[in-house]
Amino acid sequence: MTNLDRLRIAMAEAGIPALIVSDLGSVNWLTGFTGTFGIAVVSGDAAQFITDSRSAIQAGEQVKDMPHSWFQSPVNGDEYLAQKIKEMGIQRIGFEGASVTYANFERWRDKLAGIELYGAPDLVSDLRMVKNESEIDRVRAACGIADACFEHVQRLIQPGVTEYDINLDIEFFIRRQGAEIAFPPIVVSGERSARPHGKASEKKLEVGDFLTMDFGAKVEGYCSDITRTVVVGEATDRHREIYNQVLKAEVECINAIKPGVRAADVDTLARTILDEKGLAQYFGHGLGHGLGALVHDAGRMNKTSQNVFEPGQIWTVEPGVYIPGFGGVRIEDDVLVTENGVEILTKSPKDLLVLPA
Repeated sequence: MTNLDRLRIAMAEAGIPALIVSDLGSVNWLTGFTGTFGIAVVSGDAAQFITDSRSAIQAGEQVKDMPHSWFQSPVNGDEYLAQKIKEMGIQRIGFEGASVTYANFERWRDKLAGIELYGAPDLVSDLRMVKNESEIDRVRAACGIADACFEHVQRLIQPGVTEYDINLDIEFFIRRQGAEIAFPPIVVSGERSARPHGKASEKKLEVGDFLTMDFGAKVEGYCSDITRTVVVGEATDRHREIYNQVLKAEVECINAIKPGVRAADVDTLARTILDEKGLAQYFGHGLGHGLGALVHDAGRMNKTSQNVFEPGQIWTVEPGVYIPGFGGVRIEDDVLVTENGVEILTKSPKDLLVLPA
């Protein structure tokens, strides 16, 4: 069953006769298109992929399950979309209310005079959470590149090297493998490692620094997301206590993930484990998120999450401790939910590394 088939079934169950899919992550999931602009129109018996002239050749190569067409100046995208919807004989059509701006809605409404246009429930996000074998294979390949990158970059880690140096090496390695950067890498050291999403700077690594590196590759539109924290030069007892407690939380939370388990309960488990050492107060973000066509794909693992684990979902698991004035630790892996538990897709070592060895 194709993703187009799955969407049509969900549309029929929700009473949605036709749908404009414009969120790029959803477009990629539905069509396989990885370019920067594309829209799919889907009804019960027809579908049409639309892009502009810049991506006409790419669409021909990537979009297999529906006809594709493209427009060029002086025709604009809103006019062309309206033309195709009218050609398909659609009288009532929904759009992705969670991602379409009000300005977009107003433009579409004007061009689609006489056709009912409304905000539809978010069907695609839920469907995207359960991956097919092709999607899993692409995430697995992206994870393999991330693992190779972590092994590669270790040779550069020593006192005097800047965070920028490491950041650039990560980006170059991933691109050299023929992949894309899934997101701008996070490389922070020393006290700066207490910034969960800090940007690399000219700060030089020093003996006794925690160094956190968070990065991912994108392969054929699907992402990996891995974080490893190491110590530069020499680890103190405090370094080891914090690191090992974060590692304990990560390992036990991964082991707790099974079909039918609530994501919120696993997030609570992480905080309980960190609190054994009084560290939960330094863990301010959720335990993880869905992973796929987007780095932060559908699904959240936090205390308010309503998500329940199902086979075929891919999640990050990333507990962290961030102590102002000292530094931080985050350990993150990507896991595939299976019938009996999980398959860990990222294979990089997690025992505390003190570099250079």
